[in-house]
Amino acid sequence: MSYTVEKLEKSQVRFKFDIDAETFEKAIASAYNKTKHKYSVPGFRKGHVPRKIIEGMYGKEVFFEDAMDIVIPEAYSEALDKEHDIEVVSRPELESFDVKEDGGATFELTVAIRPEVKLGAYKGLSVERKVDKVTAKQVDEEVENAREKQARLVEVDDAAKNGDIVNIDFVGSVDGVKFDGGSAEGYDLTLGSGSFIPGFEEQLVGVKKGDKKDVKVTFPEDYHAAELKGKEAVFECTVNAVKKKELPALDDEFAKEISEFDTLAAYKEDVKNKLMKDAEMRADRQYEDALVQSVVEGAEVEIPQAMIDEEAEDMAKEFEYRLSYQGIKLSDYLGYLNMTRDQLLDEYKEQAAKSVKTRLVMEEIVKREEMTFEQSELDAKVAEMAERSGQDVETFKKGLGKEHYDYLANQVLSSKLMDMLRKENAPKAKKSKAADAADAEKKPAAKKAKKSDADGEAKPVKKAAKKTDAE
Repeated sequence: MSYTVEKLEKSQVRFKFDIDAETFEKAIASAYNKTKHKYSVPGFRKGHVPRKIIEGMYGKEVFFEDAMDIVIPEAYSEALDKEHDIEVVSRPELESFDVKEDGGATFELTVAIRPEVKLGAYKGLSVERKVDKVTAKQVDEEVENAREKQARLVEVDDAAKNGDIVNIDFVGSVDGVKFDGGSAEGYDLTLGSGSFIPGFEEQLVGVKKGDKKDVKVTFPEDYHAAELKGKEAVFECTVNAVKKKELPALDDEFAKEISEFDTLAAYKEDVKNKLMKDAEMRADRQYEDALVQSVVEGAEVEIPQAMIDEEAEDMAKEFEYRLSYQGIKLSDYLGYLNMTRDQLLDEYKEQAAKSVKTRLVMEEIVKREEMTFEQSELDAKVAEMAERSGQDVETFKKGLGKEHYDYLANQVLSSKLMDMLRKENAPKAKKSKAADAADAEKKPAAKKAKKSDADGEAKPVKKAAKKTDAE
């Protein structure tokens, strides 16, 4: 067997194989032995029909296809073992297969390979890190959310208003015929929540306990149930109760009830500190994302379509996995959206391309920087994951396979990579307009320039450069 390798565009190579007659004959003989049990010929026991008889009946090409299935993987595997510089990233595609007159064969395979990555700058970059200011309004909103969680429902005899909860029994019908899913008893509906069909909740504003009311609505044209789209419906509603939220007083007692603090002021200060900490963490994440994006955008790489397709397929499988945890089948989900699986994959293609490029660029930096890790670092990561899962380390290790260790090793390397990128790229802080204005007020007024004794002329005053929002 001999072969040649030809580099193509878009990170692909073509293998051209030349199989000698002896090798192909062995493959044909092997194919015969594997498939002879399929042939029945009068006068011979099944599975014992001579090869020449079968070839005489069906043609000498009868075993060629099965022989191809033997000789192609063997030749391809042998070639890859020799081509150490080629890193394949897709399954090979057979372009041609021909049997030669001398009994040998030739075939061509095209395969995508790991593309070359031309790195741009990844050190000394100036990437903005912006920390959002925590406002008094945000603090008040957090406190109000805490009050809402402590609220209790109280039945009232008043007419229901938006924001109130009405407990209702209802029976829905279209043209006098009840439909599936259109009835319920003891249902708590918050008026103004928009959780029911448009127009439904508005008609219950003003009802009181004991009222009966027919609510007339029209199902939207894009309603998920095809048999109800655009149909007019009547819901016979019985109001069992009207409830209002009763919020706790916003005072020191409230602070003591829901926190470790004795005063409302101390509780609010703690809320503010937590929001500021969240803002700092969010700024770190956004800075890292922006830093990675800047590094990736500065690199050049020609990604083979096969890698993008494979990444999109992985994304679709991950989405299907998440849906299954909600008890939803992907086929049902796609049917609801009137979408095919191929269309779903197409929607993932752009995101997949970005993901693949990011991974390739980050891996190239790891390679260039010759990053490695100690076994102790991997052990620490395993111990961390064991603690998160609530298991002791030895028990946790027993459930780990090679792919799990590879994943954790990749996390260790990724962490070291981000540490390096943060160290080599000092973040540029962004000041708010208010901060810029405050800085401007602190600057001393420029003094009038004096005439030079040497030339008697006034020297120009250099104006301070005006700061922009980006600085």
